Amino acid sequence: MKEQTETGKLKEGRYVVVDDEPCKILGIATSKPGKHGAAKARIDVVGIFDGQKRSIVQPVSAKVYVPVVERKVGQVISVTGTTVQLMDVKDFSMFEIEVPEDKVAGMEAGKEVPYIEALGKKKLDL
Repeated sequence: MKEQTETGKLKEGRYVVVDDEPCKILGIATSKPGKHGAAKARIDVVGIFDGQKRSIVQPVSAKVYVPVVERKVGQVISVTGTTVQLMDVKDFSMFEIEVPEDKVAGMEAGKEVPYIEALGKKKLDL
């Protein structure tokens, strides 16, 4: 799910969709309106799921999408290598998430862990 808003209403620390990837806003720099155009905003972001840095430059009045980022809790069902099977504690849906090797040691069956969901993608919130 995503909503639409104006570029001028975005704030640091919030989220925006860039290249169909939900991203967290690191910084916003706005220029003054000039002789031949409207004020522009340069937005520096980092992807929530891929960690890639991006930046966009748009007029302040341009429309952008803001993803609905949900923080949820899941219970670990099983651990196989670097794949962890989780069950959401509210709607009991089952899914699998890839986990970095350094985090797998802390995963054990029955433990509850927080995760983030946005635009159909999921990631552990560690």
